[in-house]
Amino acid sequence: MVIATLFILLFALMFVGVPVAVALGATTLITSFFFTDFDLMGIPSTVFDGLNKYTLMAIPMFILAGSLLSRGSSAGRIIEFAKTLVGHLPGGLPIAAILASIIFAAVSGSSPATVAAIGSVMYTAIKQAGYNEQFAIGTIATSGSLGILIPPSIVFIVYGVTADQSIGKLFMAGVIPGLAIGAMMMVATYILAKRSGFKGTKKATLKEQFIAFKNSFWALLIIVIVIGGIYGGIFTPTEAGAFSVMYAFFVSFFIYKDTKYKDLYRIILDSAQTSSMIFFIIANAILFAHFLTDEQIPQHITQMIIEANVGPLMFLLIVNILLLLMGQFMEPSSVVMITVPLLLPIGMALGIDPIHLGVIMVVNMEIGMITPPVGLNLFVASGITGLSLKEVIVASLPMTAVLLLGLILVTYIPVISLWLPNFMYG
Repeated sequence: MVIATLFILLFALMFVGVPVAVALGATTLITSFFFTDFDLMGIPSTVFDGLNKYTLMAIPMFILAGSLLSRGSSAGRIIEFAKTLVGHLPGGLPIAAILASIIFAAVSGSSPATVAAIGSVMYTAIKQAGYNEQFAIGTIATSGSLGILIPPSIVFIVYGVTADQSIGKLFMAGVIPGLAIGAMMMVATYILAKRSGFKGTKKATLKEQFIAFKNSFWALLIIVIVIGGIYGGIFTPTEAGAFSVMYAFFVSFFIYKDTKYKDLYRIILDSAQTSSMIFFIIANAILFAHFLTDEQIPQHITQMIIEANVGPLMFLLIVNILLLLMGQFMEPSSVVMITVPLLLPIGMALGIDPIHLGVIMVVNMEIGMITPPVGLNLFVASGITGLSLKEVIVASLPMTAVLLLGLILVTYIPVISLWLPNFMYG
């Protein structure tokens, strides 16, 4: 009765348009008040203890660093460098957009920020090169979703805190899947462009490549510093977030000199609003997860699944279907916070590595960012291009299929996710 009431009420509230964070908190309070002896007086301390974690401080740091870099010319410099590498191929400019998205994802850690930064520059360039609008925006909207898979990833931080797993291992686990899915997108773009009759352009000389690299060097260096610093043991992910803010500020204001002090207020305000939204969701999800644990709901569901003789392969299929459905309606951090307390104990009981499960979750959330009705990347892409939401959705379908193929590979070939963290951490 408690389980049924909890989830029926949760999805009913979200169905009528109640914000996810409010729905989580209201569902927990109503169910606990009427059906359990859950300690309501202990709620403030439960939420405070859940938020009072050193690792969570990395989230606003990486958001602010991404805002500082995306507001200036860093994205444009990265794009120019990517164009010198792959711009000569059939479909070269869309492929360059994918490559630039992969690089910028490792700078911003945010999917919408990647779509906005890369799309605002590349969309017009791809159109001017003779590609149709659908080809241009479909590539940009979907490749931008790599922002939550390639480290540093805010969603990985949320998963790591919720599942009590190493953020460093999770970051490293996202590298190979992110690069592999990005490469699959490039191959698909190349094939589609060749079939459509698009020709390659003149190949950039080594000198042109070097000049583009030199111009983008300071923007690219943040990837080496942040990721290398974490895995080299120089600083923790949280310290890396703080360092990335200082570095992004230094690059934007003193090296590229394309951001003015008058822009700083708006940059900080936008970052604070985004961070506040994420932390409000986390706070209510912490309460929801604590209630689940207190009522031993994950244990009951785990026992039911084990008694039903559901094997690891079938469980992972169920997980993917559930996450794909939830990802269509909810923000990634919300889905992670809700589902981890339920799915992680079952997965571990079936012998599934928690790091592997985290990567599966994040790839599902990538797909959720480009599927209606609430795929955030779709709205960002629509806003920067002026195309209708329907046009963006249709344009994204070919690359969405590539992402689904990537999800299948990541789900059923664990070594793709686990080799690098196992190699680095033993």
